[in-house]
Amino acid sequence: MSNILVVGASRGIGHEFVRQYRNDGHDVTATVRDSAGLARVRQLGAHAFVLDVTDADCASILMAHLQGRTFDVALVCAGVGSRLDALDSPTASEFELVMRTNVLGPMRALRPIAHALSPGAKLALLSSQMGSIESRHESSRWLYRASKAALNSIVKDTSLALGGRAVCVSLHPGWVRTDMGGVNAEISVSDSVAGMRKVIAALDAEDTGTFRDHKGASIAW
Repeated sequence: MSNILVVGASRGIGHEFVRQYRNDGHDVTATVRDSAGLARVRQLGAHAFVLDVTDADCASILMAHLQGRTFDVALVCAGVGSRLDALDSPTASEFELVMRTNVLGPMRALRPIAHALSPGAKLALLSSQMGSIESRHESSRWLYRASKAALNSIVKDTSLALGGRAVCVSLHPGWVRTDMGGVNAEISVSDSVAGMRKVIAALDAEDTGTFRDHKGASIAW
């Protein structure tokens, strides 16, 4: 049995990670945004507490709840989307929400998470292939793309800061049928998460600082 941490498990992919890991008998701790999410996650038999990654006190709240605990796998799944296309000017509130959730939130959460990683642990942050600059061939959703490109930079820096103590990767879940992905997306949440779990389980020290999809294929930064 492994100890698993899932940040951002109220719904969608994060919630499915909790469900699958619990079904396999692992001990899971998860963060959710509200009391409704708390009830859903606790029904799965996981430990849970309320955390909003956009909160200025995110790091201290997380540190307090993780104090004295260690995790073999940590996942940062919290994120929001944006449909703004290139040259569409975001409002200050739109920019603030996407960047605070997808970039600032993980940056605040990573220090307390890093302190709670067991030796050889695996840390995965949920990104998107849309954040890849090298493989980009269209300009849709540029605010979302910018946030995920920034997140990928954070993953790379985190992998360097952790050194050989833990493996840190960026994961693309695929185009998934969630509230964000929509009903026409290619794969189910359960298939996406099952694939990413296999990728995470197979990671070793040489994989740290890489960008992978849910099938394990490398993605260009």
